[in-house]
Amino acid sequence: MIKHCPRIDDPLLNKIIQDIPDEMVITRISAIFQAIHSETRLKILFLLSKKEMCVCELDYMLDVTQSAISHSLRVLRQLDLVRVRKDGKFAVYYIADDHVWAIIDLCRKHVMECNS
Repeated sequence: MIKHCPRIDDPLLNKIIQDIPDEMVITRISAIFQAIHSETRLKILFLLSKKEMCVCELDYMLDVTQSAISHSLRVLRQLDLVRVRKDGKFAVYYIADDHVWAIIDLCRKHVMECNS
């Protein structure tokens, strides 16, 4: 049994706990953070924030195999972090929306401030 804590405000804490997203949303958020835990996927997101790219461009810029890039892009697409469009014979990848870049950029800014 939990001892009574004078800081516990039942109505306030009950309201706060109701604001926690449901399990499906928590699971999806967790999957996004797991996806960007990969250095390769994170580098891909940084590169795609600068320019839409095909796999061969990403292969040129990263020191990983095309297979690893394709696998990383598949994971990022499944989470709707990147999208793809056809440009002639090329599949061109791009950041899905501004929210994706905002997440990455906020993390980058946080790290830069912590290291100052």
